[in-house]
Amino acid sequence: MTHRLALLLLSLAGAPALADQDPLVPAPAPFQPHVEDPMLVPAPAASKQVGTWEEALGLVRERSTDLRTAEANVQRAEGRWRQALSVLLPNARVSAGVAYDLLNPDNPVGLTGAPVMAQPGAARQPTVPLASGAVSLSQSIVDFGAWRGLSSASAAEDSARANLYDVQRRLTLSLARTLVATVAAERAAEINRVGLRRALERAALAQRSFELGAGTQLDVVRVRQDVEIARQSLVSGDEQLHRAREALGLALGHPEEVGVNPSFNLQGLVDQTRATCTPLKALSERPDLESARTQLESARESRRQASAGYLPTLGLNSSLNALTTEPGPGRFSTWSIAAVLSVPIWEGGLRGGLVRERAGIEQQAAETLERTRRDVTVEVARAQRNVSVAESLVKTAASSLDLAAKTDQLTRRAFEVGRGSSLELVQSGAALRQAELSLALREFELVQARLDAFLTEARCDW
Repeated sequence: MTHRLALLLLSLAGAPALADQDPLVPAPAPFQPHVEDPMLVPAPAASKQVGTWEEALGLVRERSTDLRTAEANVQRAEGRWRQALSVLLPNARVSAGVAYDLLNPDNPVGLTGAPVMAQPGAARQPTVPLASGAVSLSQSIVDFGAWRGLSSASAAEDSARANLYDVQRRLTLSLARTLVATVAAERAAEINRVGLRRALERAALAQRSFELGAGTQLDVVRVRQDVEIARQSLVSGDEQLHRAREALGLALGHPEEVGVNPSFNLQGLVDQTRATCTPLKALSERPDLESARTQLESARESRRQASAGYLPTLGLNSSLNALTTEPGPGRFSTWSIAAVLSVPIWEGGLRGGLVRERAGIEQQAAETLERTRRDVTVEVARAQRNVSVAESLVKTAASSLDLAAKTDQLTRRAFEVGRGSSLELVQSGAALRQAELSLALREFELVQARLDAFLTEARCDW
């Protein structure tokens, strides 16, 4: 029996079946199966690819809808500030027109329809029809509500600018994460194909062993089942690759798959982002906190503006009127200047309702600021902790991969010499595939953790 098993093993190894082999002859090489499968073909490359961080960031600047929206918000805030300022600046107006009284054609009338009285004995009399013009000028002297409105608009503009910086930071972080995820998906697809190739090799080995009588049908079926599991992992990994490429395409403003060039320097991504963004001196300078804080200031000034509506206002108005005469061309009829004091008395509760509404908006802004402060504190602490966690996981994953590779090698060799079972062969192969995937993902997680730790405390100004 022992002699027969030895003959089978020699045949399995590809050596001639000799009963009395010279001990000085080298041991035969292990059986190396040749496998071919359509699924072993590498995943096709995306039609569009990015090769550098600067190229990817340039596409985001050019095509990001979030960035355009944030810039439009800044433009709107600037417009509101200018509108608030216009109330405090001089306002001048020129008006001109021609009037004719249809019922009394001989009487000159002004633009308002009131008759213009001619001065008896005057050298120049108003013409019929009468052309007249007026220049008016108004200037606010005391208006506390307008000043509060200007302060509110200024704070809202600062909030919009801070929000723009935060959008740039979040877009940078999102782009970096998407790039890392795409590269990770590319690597996982490669590992899945290597795992399938190894599973096919084990299946060929089990089939060869069965044909030579050293294995059983159970061994063949069990190993083929492992091949199908490897195929499932490959199909699922390819789908994840397509989704990662689609996410990268959307991040870059393309509604299609975008891949990452193999020459992309993923390990230097942290250094490249440092050239785009600068670290903060204090956490309170983070753009989203600054935006929430200035938004609260804007809401507070808006509430004060509503309260200032109970106070009187003082303004200055001046008007210069001219009309056409015979003989022409015309003369200035009046030039007036007036100081206007306006005292609010009763508005049906409108002012009180406005104060209450804006007080509620102020309270909401205060709660938003507090929630943002809490979220930022936890986010920064978690990002810093994730770096050390990711480093530890990479070390353990590397050790696990070394052990899984040695275990698979020894299990396969034991199976070749008839000392191992197909169950052990399948288990060791599955463990090796999982260890390879785990190490690759852990390495990408470490890169991502370092990016998160930097960008959570950085300011990005493109």
